[in-house]
Amino acid sequence: MDVTVWSGRKRASSEGRRPRLRTAAVVTALSAALVLPFAGSAGADPEPAAPPAPSAAPSPAAPAPAAPARVTKTFWYDSHRVALWVYSPAMKQEIQVQVLLARDWFAKPREKFPQLYTLDGLRAQDDQSGWIINTDIARFYQDKNVNVVLPVGGESSFYTDWKEPDRGKNYQWETFLIRELPPILQDQWRSTEVRGVQGLSMGGSAAMMLAARNPGFFKFAASYSGILQFTSYGMPQAIQFALRDGGGYDSMKMFGEPSDPAWAEHDPYLLADKLRGTSLYISSGNGVVGPHDDPSDIPLLATNYSGVGLEVLSRTTSQQFATKLNKQGIPAQAVYRPSGTHTWPYWEFEMKQAWPQAASALGLSGDKVQCKVGEAFKKAKQVRGLGGCLTGQYTVPGGHAQDFRNGRIFTGPKGPKVVAGAIGGAYVTAFDRLGLPTSDELTTKDRKVKYNTFERGKITWTPSRGARVETGR
Repeated sequence: MDVTVWSGRKRASSEGRRPRLRTAAVVTALSAALVLPFAGSAGADPEPAAPPAPSAAPSPAAPAPAAPARVTKTFWYDSHRVALWVYSPAMKQEIQVQVLLARDWFAKPREKFPQLYTLDGLRAQDDQSGWIINTDIARFYQDKNVNVVLPVGGESSFYTDWKEPDRGKNYQWETFLIRELPPILQDQWRSTEVRGVQGLSMGGSAAMMLAARNPGFFKFAASYSGILQFTSYGMPQAIQFALRDGGGYDSMKMFGEPSDPAWAEHDPYLLADKLRGTSLYISSGNGVVGPHDDPSDIPLLATNYSGVGLEVLSRTTSQQFATKLNKQGIPAQAVYRPSGTHTWPYWEFEMKQAWPQAASALGLSGDKVQCKVGEAFKKAKQVRGLGGCLTGQYTVPGGHAQDFRNGRIFTGPKGPKVVAGAIGGAYVTAFDRLGLPTSDELTTKDRKVKYNTFERGKITWTPSRGARVETGR
């Protein structure tokens, strides 16, 4: 088993999207009640107490939904980030899914791209992915030819199909992610059947669980601080504690009583043999104060008290999971950092560290940005502020375009013009109506409105109303 020691860059710590628990009692409760049952001799990776085995092998394929899922609305944040609202027949509601489009999406309009599902943590919000809020994920994947898929919502769901609704939510996430969403991504968003999955905390648990329950569906699976055992002594109680703390949910409505076979049928540890052939990446810290944590008055203890206990639990279960994979001859990259709690800067770091392995599994190991400023734009002064090219020059109706880190530049009747940001997002669907740009981004005299003009109209942007298309100026 490969083990990598981390010595990353220093960055201000992040405490997520909700207040942290601030009493040392949380550390005691989590570490003692949840972790000590796993403890063995110092430095060992002990096998956990044998849990009940699944009564039958979990089925990788749920029954097809009665009606296909459908996209009810789209919203373009910018030219490479789009939000889809997908009606799920299984959940009987709309689920938001954001997609960070592949680098060559516009430059190669006939090409399809692999996918990388990226799952959120326990406190997932209903309006935005934690990855967008807390990391630079959009910029990191700008130069990569992969469609990054960000499901939004699923607080405390473990991205699985629940036995019963809870708190007004009929969670059927496995059916949605494995059965309902893929046809939309493939047929409408130029995605191939080559997929990976990664996630932090709850999302890391789900990444391994979904990959194991659906062999062959994912080529790559990564867990960043995931809890990778569900049925060992004390774990159902630990998960119940987490679900209660993460929104007041009841784990019995997810899997039933701890003796219910559903617990074993979703346990990554028990399903480890199903991961053979999948490229695996497993990482965690150890709960000791690290470069992204604020130290408390107690030596080695961070002020992120709940994050200390959760990372200790993640480290213990991750090591045992990796040990089992090793014993079964299943290759995996295991990364055990010498410090760090359960918080976003470490997960952002691991996402970037895991990319070369993910790229190899997704068939992108040789893919690199290879471009220079196109002939149509060599004399354009705006190029200096665009942050480096992502694609070569390509043809658009009536002219040419080229993608850069900070926007897209187009030829037009008044020379090369840049369209970027939210205005660039609105322009994606309005291109045919508006024609080519006739200005770079401008600001009104009162500095309240930003806008670009085009051959047949303009797009304006305000903080309160966002980007709006106006034709026939």
